[in-house]
Amino acid sequence: MQKLLFASTLAFGILTGAEAQQEPFLNPSLSIDARVQDLIGRMTPEEKIYQMMNNSPAIKRLHVPEYDWWNEALHGVARSGIATIFPQPIGMAATFDDALVHQVADAISDEARAMYNAAVKKDYRPRFAGLTFWTPNINIFRDPRWGRGEETYGEDPYLTARMGVALVTGFQGSDPRYLKVAACAKHYAVHSGPERLRHQFDAEVSKKDLWETYLPAFHALVNAKVEAVMCAYNRTDGEACCANTYLLEDVLRKQWGFKGHIVSDCDAIADIYEGHKLVNSKMGAAALALQRGVNLNCGDTYLALGDALKQGLVTQKLMDSSLAVLLRTRFKLGLFDPAGSNPYDRIPESVINSPEHRALSRKVAEKSIVLLKNDGALPLSTGLKKYYVTGPNAAAVDVLLGNYYGVNPQLVTFLEGLAAQVQPGSQMTYRQGVLLDRPNVNPIDWASGESGTADATIAVLGISSLLEGEEGESLASPFAGDRLDYNLPAAQIDYLRKLKKNTRHPLIAVVTGGSPMNLAEVQEIADAVLLVWYPGEEGGNALADIIFGKVSPSGKLPVTFPRSFEQLPAYEDYSMKGRTYRYMIAEPLYPFGFGLSYTQFAYSDLRVSKDRVHKDESVTVGVTLTNTGKMASDEVAELYLTHEGANDSEPLFALKGFERVSLAPGASKKLSFVLTAEQLSLVDANGKSFVPAGKVRISVGGSLPTARSVALGAGQGVNTEIEILSK
Repeated sequence: MQKLLFASTLAFGILTGAEAQQEPFLNPSLSIDARVQDLIGRMTPEEKIYQMMNNSPAIKRLHVPEYDWWNEALHGVARSGIATIFPQPIGMAATFDDALVHQVADAISDEARAMYNAAVKKDYRPRFAGLTFWTPNINIFRDPRWGRGEETYGEDPYLTARMGVALVTGFQGSDPRYLKVAACAKHYAVHSGPERLRHQFDAEVSKKDLWETYLPAFHALVNAKVEAVMCAYNRTDGEACCANTYLLEDVLRKQWGFKGHIVSDCDAIADIYEGHKLVNSKMGAAALALQRGVNLNCGDTYLALGDALKQGLVTQKLMDSSLAVLLRTRFKLGLFDPAGSNPYDRIPESVINSPEHRALSRKVAEKSIVLLKNDGALPLSTGLKKYYVTGPNAAAVDVLLGNYYGVNPQLVTFLEGLAAQVQPGSQMTYRQGVLLDRPNVNPIDWASGESGTADATIAVLGISSLLEGEEGESLASPFAGDRLDYNLPAAQIDYLRKLKKNTRHPLIAVVTGGSPMNLAEVQEIADAVLLVWYPGEEGGNALADIIFGKVSPSGKLPVTFPRSFEQLPAYEDYSMKGRTYRYMIAEPLYPFGFGLSYTQFAYSDLRVSKDRVHKDESVTVGVTLTNTGKMASDEVAELYLTHEGANDSEPLFALKGFERVSLAPGASKKLSFVLTAEQLSLVDANGKSFVPAGKVRISVGGSLPTARSVALGAGQGVNTEIEILSK
């Protein structure tokens, strides 16, 4: 029986039979700590150093297989072959549905395990094949110029925290012993551009902004037991994030009690001396990062730890304790246990890009699409005489993918999705019409006149990963992936005007992208405007479901769309004053939380469990939501707080609750939100939370409670007040 317990194959890097019985680190009946200490005790100092880098080589004499810690799964298993491609995280955030994000994460991690199981059976262990995924990106999308904002869950700390927790718990699974995969909260902690400067930039931030905006999502994920945290490239208040005493030691380890491992962003430890110039050598950078608690080096700077050890800059005890934290993750994943003892070893390959996962991707895409304008043009019938589909992104694949994506043999473009739902006998024609980011080279225009012969024209415009993304990803970006030009390319606007001039029938603008952009002219020209983000492999089908009325649009903006960059502070300024819906006084083009529907909703009967509360008490808020229109639809009820009489450094509004509800025509549902003392609190200049005495306005509705939301067509919400007592 004992031999059967340990029987396995070298494909999993485990000893067999009698050999295994001699190796305590391979004995699943022992505690993880005992197994880790046994394994470390068998390694040489050089072997230990190599195991602290992302590309950890095999230790053949111990039968420990090679393992590359670097893997990605931002919205599906990435860079590793065929996988289901879900909408980009900014689109997931637009669903305001954390339960749905949990389903997505569960599906992604199932596919990840199935892919890993298949690879190790063949003894394939390349990069992007492991079970440690460096996602989610829970940085705050504080400025639309940041090219990587598409990877985030938007500009709000509460929304980001709820979405991030849902993803982590879905990824890591619910087994009491094993992790399904290991998630990683990144980039800790104050990181959101500029991309070109990230290797030497110092993000200076007040304690108030740090604790009110930049840290809450990380704290929430630590409480959700995220397995890893990635330290960022930049400095924060003078210290490199990967050598930051306050962030790594004082806050993450001591105050929050984080027990998982800390990984550097790739070559971020090298940046300590090459970019930030805080030390004068590779050895000094390696020693400093290790001393501050970085367990895993993505890169090769930790090779210098051998010299640092010889010169007394670090001790063997420190290296061993750091490696012990790191190795715990591999044991929790079951990577040193016999094949089949882990329930996730049995996940079949059939889950990869399964029909169920494709249907889930389509569902998420449908719920993410935001209707920004509708002058009665939508939904369209599937039986019109003629449709004209045009625009630079109508037949493009890259606008489905965003960044950090896998590959898929069944990518459904917008053109394909629309064509699949048109009735026989109806015509549909397509021309690209205009280039993505520059004027057409050929001045002869055969495209814009086609709109004059169509009963409906659908123009798919916007931007793509060619223009926004990470530092080296966006090939057409002159700003290293950042978006320092807020406008859509002028050629696209000129083309849209030509289309409008040539037709008296509905002109539908479909906009792709992962960040706010200037859509003022699109809003003016088109009869309807849909923002579809980067919607994943089923994006074309999801768009068709919305345009032809199979599904009512229900997405809400997780970011504010300012009218121009002139409404914002400088990009390099990390102060929150004047940024996001929480602190921005200027009227935006589109407010946070905004999104129209094909039906109408009414909010009524707002009530609170008590209208006077003590500082340590919670209050329950109830409201009735009714679908007063003629079409079944989802609605997202959003709850905001405003501390009346607070000084101008406090948020104008703060999202503290949301719930997605599906309602048939005429149906109602009573919703309930609990506001805890923590949610009623503010943050002072020292970063400390406090509950202030005074009146607090509670607003519940389908958008941010502002006049701009109403002017754009959002229904009226409801509001009431409570008073927090001084004693």
